[in-house]
Amino acid sequence: MRFLGTDFFSRDVLAVARDLVGVELVWRGSSGVIVETEAYAVAGDAACHTAHRPSAREFVKHMPPGAAYVYFNYGMYWLFNLHVKGGPRDGLILIRALEPARGIELMKFRRKKQRLDELCSGPGKLALALDIHGEHHGTPMAGRGRPAGCGLRMTDRFSESDVVSDIRVGISQAVDFKWRFLVKGSPHVSVKFGKVKMAG
Repeated sequence: MRFLGTDFFSRDVLAVARDLVGVELVWRGSSGVIVETEAYAVAGDAACHTAHRPSAREFVKHMPPGAAYVYFNYGMYWLFNLHVKGGPRDGLILIRALEPARGIELMKFRRKKQRLDELCSGPGKLALALDIHGEHHGTPMAGRGRPAGCGLRMTDRFSESDVVSDIRVGISQAVDFKWRFLVKGSPHVSVKFGKVKMAG
């Protein structure tokens, strides 16, 4: 199946975040089907990096749609995001969880875990499982310059009715935005539907 092009990422950030659920993230010999995402809008979203990081504003200004935005969180984990640009709302989409699909033994080795639902059930976990880190910041995941063996492709793993929206995880601003999209009932998500504790 063909990899997604930049046109997929040239739409509204919320539409892209929802539509990424069920897409297979392919990364250097391993892959997983996305089961959870979070959208962050460049404008009007106090929780987005662009609200307080000049480097993030420069990234969204200069990088093409579909580029990987990778950052180190709390000095512990790399987190993998995708850049959305050219629609009604530009933004960044955090890939929060995957259902492992390919290269599973390698994921188990990297994570030192055996259960499938422990391998990629969180953004830090999936970065470890796929061996994503800081040097991959800016990698084109669609269109021109996309590395061989990396990209995103559609699957028929889930139907539209399987995807629900919920509030985002672990933020202290714009806490009531229901901009997290996930497969309801999936054992691979980071936080089950309706279980996020709102700050404050």
